[in-house]
Amino acid sequence: MRPGTLQLSSLPPLSLYIHLPWCLKKCPYCDFNSHEWSATSAPGQALPEQAYLDALRADLEAALPLIWGRAVHSVFIGGGTPSLFSPEAIDRLLGDVRALLKLDADAEITLEANPGTFEKDRFRAFRQAGVTRLSIGVQSFNDQHLKALGRVHDRAQAIAAVEEAAMAFDTFNLDLMYALPGQKLAGCEADVRTALALGPPHISIYHLTLEPNTYFAKYPPVLPPEDDAYAMLDRITELTGEAGMQRYEVSAYAQPGHRCWHNLNYWQFGDYLGIGAGAHSKLSFAHRVVRQVRAREPRLYMEKAMAGQAVVSSEEVARKELPFEFMLNSLRLREGFELQQFMDRTGLPLSAIASGLEQGERQGLIERDALRVWPTERGFDFLSDLQALFLPG
Repeated sequence: MRPGTLQLSSLPPLSLYIHLPWCLKKCPYCDFNSHEWSATSAPGQALPEQAYLDALRADLEAALPLIWGRAVHSVFIGGGTPSLFSPEAIDRLLGDVRALLKLDADAEITLEANPGTFEKDRFRAFRQAGVTRLSIGVQSFNDQHLKALGRVHDRAQAIAAVEEAAMAFDTFNLDLMYALPGQKLAGCEADVRTALALGPPHISIYHLTLEPNTYFAKYPPVLPPEDDAYAMLDRITELTGEAGMQRYEVSAYAQPGHRCWHNLNYWQFGDYLGIGAGAHSKLSFAHRVVRQVRAREPRLYMEKAMAGQAVVSSEEVARKELPFEFMLNSLRLREGFELQQFMDRTGLPLSAIASGLEQGERQGLIERDALRVWPTERGFDFLSDLQALFLPG
């Protein structure tokens, strides 16, 4: 690589993200790169599993020179709805990954799954294919709220899917949402209690937000007032705490030993290679940090990947933007970050964040000692304000 503006003494851990873009039905709140299969195909046409896997392999092969010799410690297969792909396809995909990459023997391999694509024994087959962790998109256990969110499953299917996951996997995650249209505090509490009764080692709980370019942005539902949403979050944190789960990240709660390695790597400003339609990468080199984006539309991505041209955008992160990029991730963690880690992963001196740290401490948003910085309760509640202190001037 040509000389750059940074001096990284070592490279951070590396993860692999794989995007499988198709879903059964586009949810009205979803701003991910997901595409309804029925809307993009002829009636009865099957998913192009093998052709897409060919494209992923070609994409990965083309990216190898950028990560040569680096070990991969986690793989996350996201979407879309990856569980639409057959266990045989996931087995082939992970075989290709192992053939091409230096994958750690104990690597965490997560697959996103939806109860609407759940069949008995399917989860066990994913486990046999090499998946070590399932992430189930439940969102709610209330049929009325599931209907409002456009989900294709109901409460009974959600419970059955979670019970099956618990039998097949040592660790798994439930995705829930709160502050839903028409939701009251009691309804939120009922959802969380139902989830906890199923014994998940990890729960991710997100505030429903109206994202641009979604159906909900165009036709916004009536959401609970912000004060009610804060009360829901307080109750969520109380209930998960009573169940022995720690809120280790703004939206993530885990039993001891069950934190998500892959997401932790994101939040600690680690590196990740993203392959698949619309996937993003963040890769570090000795003198620069680079972000890449793949072609977004699935068929165009497949064509470009097979031609070795899946990447449609590749940009070096400007030196002045690195502090904010780092803080956008690391301050989401309850434990914050080590000052040495900031220097190692950005190649910048501590003077680059000195002013922001002073303001954050003065405003009661962070605490720090000689080695570490972490958000206070107030900093967690006003995270956007805290992160904004590190925006480039």
